[in-house]
Amino acid sequence: QVQLMESGGGSVQAGGSLRLSCTASGLTFSNYCMGWFRQAPGKEREGVAVIAVAGTRSYADSVKGRFTISKDNAKNTLYLKMDSLKPEDTAMYYCAALRWSRGWIVCAGREASNFDYWGQGTQVTVST
Repeated sequence: QVQLMESGGGSVQAGGSLRLSCTASGLTFSNYCMGWFRQAPGKEREGVAVIAVAGTRSYADSVKGRFTISKDNAKNTLYLKMDSLKPEDTAMYYCAALRWSRGWIVCAGREASNFDYWGQGTQVTVST
C-alpha cells in the first residue's frame, strides 16, 4: 500500500521561508517522478514543482527562483524549500507520485490528473 505523508506546513509572514517534507512508503522512490502541488480555496490544483528520477526539475513560473524541489532516495523523502513566500502562496500543499514509465514529458507537464498517488496535504498560510 502506497502512502505519502507531508509535513512542515505552517503559518509564516510574507518574505519568510518554510521547508516541506514528504515521506513515501510502499513504492520504490527512485522509480517515480515526484511532485508538489497546491490548491487554494476556490482554485484548481496547481503543479508547483516536479523532479525526475535522475534529478531534472521543472517549476511553475509563479515559484521559479523562490522554491526548490529536492529528494533523498535513500530516505524515500521529497522536499520543497520555499523562500520569499508571498500571500498568494497560501494553499494546501500536496505531495504526489507518477510512475516513471510515463516519461519526462508527462512528469514535467505537472498535470494533477496524471499523477498516481497523493498525500493528504499540509497547509501553508502566508500573512502580510
